[in-house]
Amino acid sequence: MFKAATVSSGAPFSREAGRHLGESLVQQLGSSPAGCLLFCSPEENLGEMVRGVCEAVGTGNVVGCTSAGEISCQGYSQHSAVLGGFASDQVDIHVAWVNDIGLDSERAGEKLAEALPHTVRFVQLFSDALEGNGCAVLRGMQRVLGNSIIIAGGAAADNMQFSRTLQFWGPHIHTRAAVAMGFSGRFSVGTGVCSGWSPIGIAKRVTRAEGNVLYELNHQPALDVYKRFLGKHVDKLPAVGAEYALGLVDHHGFMGREDYCLMRASLAVNHEDGSIMYGGEVPEGAMVRFSCCDSNSLLEAAAEAGRAALTDLAGNTPVMAFLYSCLARKVMLGRRTDEECRIVRQELGQHVPLLGFYTFGEYGRARAGMPSVLHNQTAAVAILGV
Repeated sequence: MFKAATVSSGAPFSREAGRHLGESLVQQLGSSPAGCLLFCSPEENLGEMVRGVCEAVGTGNVVGCTSAGEISCQGYSQHSAVLGGFASDQVDIHVAWVNDIGLDSERAGEKLAEALPHTVRFVQLFSDALEGNGCAVLRGMQRVLGNSIIIAGGAAADNMQFSRTLQFWGPHIHTRAAVAMGFSGRFSVGTGVCSGWSPIGIAKRVTRAEGNVLYELNHQPALDVYKRFLGKHVDKLPAVGAEYALGLVDHHGFMGREDYCLMRASLAVNHEDGSIMYGGEVPEGAMVRFSCCDSNSLLEAAAEAGRAALTDLAGNTPVMAFLYSCLARKVMLGRRTDEECRIVRQELGQHVPLLGFYTFGEYGRARAGMPSVLHNQTAAVAILGV
């Protein structure tokens, strides 16, 4: 037996609202869940709401983070909380967490993985993108668990404040942290990713970069290059960077598919040294191009991600699906944002519970057999099945 359900609430955050959300999930499942995922807007009284959820669901296996928009069976919502849970006699749930990931992100990833049992076959990861390097966290986890481990999830967000994100496990709320939920037992996983962005303009070489901070393109300050490209709109960075992401168009961004390259979205700018911080690493020496999209290309990409995940599930029955979509997509889709959720549900089936959020980065495999990586600008779908 493997059951899953999702619930959502737009009520003002309070301990009572959290209890009600948790009780609704238990009622849908018919029993207390073995584990829960919780995503919510960074609203006032968030801590009380999280504690209320934990009191109601009857398990300490609760992890999640703040978001830039919430996704559930009810579609896309804002200033809300969404909760998903699992009840099963064939799947075991494990949780892990690590603080201060900005000090040594790779080592933090190793610690996170070391806290999970070796039997784990699938991991959901939620990390602070503003204070840590998600690519390094992922490398650390893969060093312990192996490159074949399937890792999905997203980088926590804070709407469009680009100031502070929160991660939680049980009733505990932290920042500069990463949390994970591991799954072991008898189940199957399907994953799919697609962006909908297309490269434009002349390719430029990354001549100076460190981790996820880009200093120079073609030996010129990165911010100066953006100023020439964006003109008067440069003052709207980092938000306007969502519209013109960087695509890694050489081997650094090749994901085993001719129709997809790794994308990078800006999160912060430094006007003093002319650098730009991205939601993922920009390797020194890589060739990059600005990219663009429209609403139709983004929605078709979301549908393609759903189809790819269902194909990867290889005929097994979907039990629960997850959609982690970049904040940049929400910005570009505007009033059509809810269509992305509806399109993915149409691809997977309306009967399949859906949970997720709009992120500062998306973890997932570009295709079966490849390691999981940190994407930007992308719709990433994962399906649990039996």
